[in-house]
Amino acid sequence: MAKIEITKTELVWPGKYNDDGTLKEVPRVNLPFQVIETVNESRATREAQKTTSLGLFDVYEGKEGDTFDAGWKNKLIWGDNLLVMGSLLEKFAGKIDLIYIDPPFATGADFSFTAPIGDSGDEVFKEQSVIEEKAYRDTWGNGTASYVTMMNDRLRIIRDLLSNRGTLYVHCDWRVSHLIRGILDDVFGVSGFVNEVAWHYFGFKRKTAKNFPRKHDTILVYAISDDHTWNVQYKPHRTEYVARFKTDKDGRLYRDDVNPTAGGARTIYLDEVPGDIVDSVWDDIPPVNPMGSERWDYPTQKPEALFERIIKASSNPGDLVADFFCGSGTTLAVAEKLGRRWIGCDLGRWGIHVTRKRLLGIKNSKPFEVLNLGKYERQYWQNVTFSDKHGKSVNEQALYEYLAFILKLYGAQPLAGMEQLHGKRGKAMVHIGAVDAPVTIAEIDAAVEECAKLKQSELHVLGWEWEMGLYDLMAEAAKKRGVKLLLLQIPREVMEQQAAAKGDVRFFELAYLEAEITQPKKLTAQVALKDFVIPNTELIPEEVRSKIKKWSDFIDYWAVDWDFRNDTFMQGWVAYRTRKERSLPLISDQHEYDKQGSYRILVKVIDIFGNDTTQAFDVEVR
Repeated sequence: MAKIEITKTELVWPGKYNDDGTLKEVPRVNLPFQVIETVNESRATREAQKTTSLGLFDVYEGKEGDTFDAGWKNKLIWGDNLLVMGSLLEKFAGKIDLIYIDPPFATGADFSFTAPIGDSGDEVFKEQSVIEEKAYRDTWGNGTASYVTMMNDRLRIIRDLLSNRGTLYVHCDWRVSHLIRGILDDVFGVSGFVNEVAWHYFGFKRKTAKNFPRKHDTILVYAISDDHTWNVQYKPHRTEYVARFKTDKDGRLYRDDVNPTAGGARTIYLDEVPGDIVDSVWDDIPPVNPMGSERWDYPTQKPEALFERIIKASSNPGDLVADFFCGSGTTLAVAEKLGRRWIGCDLGRWGIHVTRKRLLGIKNSKPFEVLNLGKYERQYWQNVTFSDKHGKSVNEQALYEYLAFILKLYGAQPLAGMEQLHGKRGKAMVHIGAVDAPVTIAEIDAAVEECAKLKQSELHVLGWEWEMGLYDLMAEAAKKRGVKLLLLQIPREVMEQQAAAKGDVRFFELAYLEAEITQPKKLTAQVALKDFVIPNTELIPEEVRSKIKKWSDFIDYWAVDWDFRNDTFMQGWVAYRTRKERSLPLISDQHEYDKQGSYRILVKVIDIFGNDTTQAFDVEVR
C-alpha cells in the first residue's frame, strides 16, 4: 500500500484511503424521484400546476418555489438515505438550513417493535424487515470500521446539502460519540464545531459495578460558517432563583444586584427577564412517556420537546429542515407545527407509514408528497449488477442475466425459446416483469395465451409494479382458459447483495381487496370495503394470525382518490387507526363531483405490515 501523507490530526480507519494513498470518494448517485402519493392537496390545485402526465407515477422535477406560497410541498422519501441524499444534491445543494440525524449507534441494535392490531389494539411483535437487517449488517458488519465508513459517507453529503446558515445536529451516545466527533472534525473542520449538548434524562438507576449509571445522550452540533442561524432559547426560571426576588409595592418581583458591565447597583425585575438561558446541559426534557399520547411505539423515538428546542434555536419559520434517519417522523411533525418546510427520509416502510399517519393527525398540515427512487433505483441496480465490465448499459446479455438471477432467487429454472415465459418452477410456468415498467394486463394476457397453447395449467407472474386493478380481471380471465394465475411481488430485498446471497428474499402473492362503489345521490360516489385478502397466510407468524379476528384487522389505513388520472395517487379521503382510536370505518364519506362523466376511483389499503394494495374502479357518475 502506498504511503499516506498525514498532515493534520484525523481519524483514520480501514477503507478510508485507496491503495494508492488517495482519499476514497463518497459514492454519489443522482437518480430521479418518483412521486407516489400526494397528501392534503386537491386535484384541481395539482392540475393547475401540472404540465404533462408521465404515467403510473410522476417524476419529481424540482420546479416548485422555496415557499409554501410559491408551491413548495414537503417531502417524505422511502429509500436508502445515501442514494436519496445524493439524488437531492442537484436541487438542494446549499439549501437546507437545519439537519438533524439520529443514526443507529448501538452495535446490537434491534429495530423490531410492538404494533397494535385491529379494533382490539392487541399488540404483536413486529420483526425488522430484511432491508433493515441489511442496513444493520452494512453498518456493523466489519465492526467499527464499517460504522465509521457509513457515517463518513453520509456526513460528507450532508455538508454539501447545508446552506451557508445551516446547522447539523447529530444525536449519539457514549458508544460512538468519540468516533462521530472525529469524523465531524474531519468533514466540517474543527472550526465548524458549535456545541456538545448533553441531554440528561431521568430514569430508574440501578447500581452498576464499576461505572456511574449512564443517563445522558450526546448531541453534537456543527455549522457551515459563523453565519449559522442562532436564536437564544430560554426555559422557566429555577425555583431557587425566583426565591431571591422580593415583591415591590406594585406586586412586581424584583431584586437589587450589581451591574457587571457598568458597575454600581441595578434593579432587576423578574417579568423583564425572558427566562433561564438554555445551556449545553438539557436536564428539563424527559424521554417519551410510555403511556403518553405522544408515544408511537417506535424504538428510537425521542420527545417532541427536544426537537422543538433544536428547531427553534437553529431555524426560522419557512426555513428548510431535514432528517435523513426520520424513523417515526418526530422531526418532521415538530417542523410542521412550527411552520418550517421539511424533507424526511427513512429506509423502513413501516416508519414511512407511521410518519404519514402522524402528519395527517396534525391540524392544518401543509400538503406533502411521498416519494421514492422506484424504477430508477432498480435501473441503477440492474446496470451496476448486470452490465459488462466496461460499464455499458444493459444489453440483451444483461437482461438474460437479470432474468436468470430472479429465477434463481425464486427457485425456478430458465426456459429458452419462449416469448413470454422465462422459467419453470415445479409445474408452474414463470413470467418476470421488467425492472422499469409495471406489469400490464396485456403482458399477463400474452403469457396466459402462451401457457394455454403449451397446455400448461399454472402461471406465476413476478413483478415490481403492477397496472392498477388487474387482479380480479386477470385471475378470472386466466381461469376461463384453464390456467391458474398467481401474481407475486418482487421484493426490494433482491437488490441487497447480502440478503440475496443468504436467501433472505421471499416473494409474496399480491394481496387484493374488494370494494363496492355506490352513488347515494346525484353526482356523488361512496366506497365501501367488502373484503381484504392476504394470500398465503401460513407465511404470517402464528402470533399475528391468532389475533386476527376478521379480514379488516389486517388493515391499518385506507384512502381514496376520487379522480385517478393514472399518475400520482391524490388522497381525497382517508381513514386510519391510531393508538387511541382503534376502530376503522369501512365506508367512506360521500364525495361530490362537479359534473357528470367517466371517472376512475382508486382505493389504496395499507396493511399492518406496511404494504400497500390498490384497486381501480371505473364508474359513470350521473
